Amino acid sequence: MKKLTNREILDHLQSRVVPEKEKKFGNQAAVIGRFGSFVGVNVLQHEKLPRAMQLARELIHEAVEGGRSFNSGTIIIADELEQSKGRFTRRWHAPEGGLWGCLVHVGSLQDETRKFIPLAVGLSCCEAIRDFGIDDALVRWVNDVLVHGVKLAGFLIESFADYRYGERYDLIGFGINVNNTVFPQELEGLATSMKQVLGHEVDLHQFAVTFFARLAWNLGLLYHFEQLDHEELSYPVNPLLDSWKALSDTEGKRVVFGFDVMESPQYEATVLKIQDDGSLLMQFDDGTTITENSGELRYLK
Repeated sequence: MKKLTNREILDHLQSRVVPEKEKKFGNQAAVIGRFGSFVGVNVLQHEKLPRAMQLARELIHEAVEGGRSFNSGTIIIADELEQSKGRFTRRWHAPEGGLWGCLVHVGSLQDETRKFIPLAVGLSCCEAIRDFGIDDALVRWVNDVLVHGVKLAGFLIESFADYRYGERYDLIGFGINVNNTVFPQELEGLATSMKQVLGHEVDLHQFAVTFFARLAWNLGLLYHFEQLDHEELSYPVNPLLDSWKALSDTEGKRVVFGFDVMESPQYEATVLKIQDDGSLLMQFDDGTTITENSGELRYLK
């Protein structure tokens, strides 16, 4: 993929995303766009890496050791990842053709807003995929992107504070199947790519620009929401949640839940709703309910 620049991301954000969002947010859309303009402030591209998130940790450590701040919004991309992992060290197949890497968010969000970051990432990817003509892409709680029930993209968020200054970091790992079409045997029927769905190759560079512009908007929305007097708003609940719900089919689904649902499924239930704080309200067959703030789902037919 050719060199990605912050200027391209900002141009797409201002020319495509902000005008689209003005229908709902009016003149505040430009303000929200500016809040998210940190995304891609620094882009590091590699042909091949073991893990992008590990490199991010190393670069952050070097900055802390040198008494330097680390640029929030730094993106690390690799054409190929050799040791990529998802949740619980699951291997993520990341050959050439996909969009692989991580974004570093240096946290200044409040805890109650910070928990919306996973939702924002899945939403951004789903919006970007739909921008390329896959209109039936949907988000499964928290941030898996599926097409016809098959996984096209997944994300991993790792958060920590550095040992010296206590600065908080969110490493937003992304794995999006764009033009890669060969998957390991254990993923056959469970994974797909944009190329397979559309029947033709996608401009990987332009997709990256679109995804990061969408992510800039949605992260900017989180920052903007923190600045507002919520009692005076017509949307006292974080408006990102409405956008997420509009592109998700999780509510009403019969699911298996677990913190490691592949290896240790915990129970079956029906999703009643995604609550205002982004948590999951589910109901057991006996009518009792349970709320989960983290974990993962698999849909039952």
